[in-house]
Amino acid sequence: MDIEPGELTVGQLSERSGVAISALHFYERQGLILSRRTSGNQRRYKRDTLRRVALVRIAQRVGVPLAEVAAILKLLPENRTPTRADWERISECWQAELDRRILHLEQLRDDFKDCVGCGCLSLDRCALANPYDALAAKGPGPRRLMDNEGEPCHPGKCA
Repeated sequence: MDIEPGELTVGQLSERSGVAISALHFYERQGLILSRRTSGNQRRYKRDTLRRVALVRIAQRVGVPLAEVAAILKLLPENRTPTRADWERISECWQAELDRRILHLEQLRDDFKDCVGCGCLSLDRCALANPYDALAAKGPGPRRLMDNEGEPCHPGKCA
């Protein structure tokens, strides 16, 4: 069967990860995971591929583009199983971006029911919170949800 200790077949990887075989093949074509080929041209995956697949699935679930995931995964060593320190290092790489995404989601959930300072003046509260679109002087976009540099923030917490 040409399988080494600690390796998984594509079927085993699919079953354990909950990802379809076709998706695993796609991930491999995109450079997200790697396999070796047996003498019979069958794929074999290192066990640590399970963690890579889990990262891809979680990132996809929150809308991180696969190109960004691939760039992060390229920071992991290819010649050995990644250590806890390796995973911590790559997790820190996108901490700021994930924090920004979380803030955007919180804004959508919590803040969008009130005037966001976008200038539409369509809600009855907007005429009180932003009369005559006074926030337009601060620049384009939802000014109550952005600081002076255009970064997201919650109303009342912007710089």
